[in-house]
Amino acid sequence: MTRLVAVVGPSGAGKDMLMAMACAARPDIRAARRAITRPSQAGGEDFDGVTEAEFAARAARGDFALNWRAHGLGYGIPAQELAGPGTVLLNASRAVLPQAAALFPGLTVLLVTAPPHVLAARLAARGRENATDQAGRLERAGFALPPGIPYCEVVNDASPLAGLARFMDALSSALAPVRA
Repeated sequence: MTRLVAVVGPSGAGKDMLMAMACAARPDIRAARRAITRPSQAGGEDFDGVTEAEFAARAARGDFALNWRAHGLGYGIPAQELAGPGTVLLNASRAVLPQAAALFPGLTVLLVTAPPHVLAARLAARGRENATDQAGRLERAGFALPPGIPYCEVVNDASPLAGLARFMDALSSALAPVRA
C-alpha cells in the first residue's frame, strides 16, 4: 500500500533536507522526484529540470499525477513516482493542497515551518534567488493552508537532527491508525 504525504511550507523551512534525512533513515520512505521548469544545476533538491515546452507537453500527455505553478515555475509530480508500496513524500505547494486532497483520498499533510529570521538566513545562504525574490518568498511565508485540510506542523528551527526527530514524530502521528 502506498501512503502519500504532502510536505508543505515556506521556502527556507527545510522541507528538502528533512525529506532527504527521513528517506535515509527509513527504507520504507521515499521522496517523489519532481519535474521543475528551472535548470537542474540550480541546486537544492534532487529534481528533473525541464523546459517550459517539455513541461507543457508532459502535462498535456497526462504524465503528471499532480502539477502546479508557483514562483513563476512549473512543478510536476510524475505519476510513476507514486507507484509501489511504502510512504511517498511529495514536496508540494500549499496552494495545490485542495487539488491534491481531491486526487488522493487519505492524503497526509505535514507543514514544515520556521521563524522568519531562520527562513531569511536559509534563503540567503542557499543563494538561489536575488534579494528581491528572497523578500517575496518571505512575504508569502505566512500563507495559511487552505481551509478543511488537516495537517501536522513541524517547527524546524534547530539542528538538522532535532528537525528530523520532530519530522519523524509528526509523520508517525499522522500515519498512525485511528483507534476507536
